[in-house]
Amino acid sequence: MGINGTMTEVEATADVFLTALKALPRKERDAVLVRIAHDKSLARDLLDLAVIAQRRREPSRPFAQYLADRKKRAKRR
Repeated sequence: MGINGTMTEVEATADVFLTALKALPRKERDAVLVRIAHDKSLARDLLDLAVIAQRRREPSRPFAQYLADRKKRAKRR
């Protein structure tokens, strides 16, 4: 959401497309979703977004700490 809880232009556009997709008859909606799933780039984007949504509540850490931890793990190998 934008300032004051209003929808941004991007969010509004996304809502229009989602509403249109939901309004399609089941068979047509499934055809669109199958095409999205078969498009490697879009499928990868959806997977990335799903992982982000799933991990959103996990605690974060500074990037420098991540790099240091990664370096330590690499030395152990």
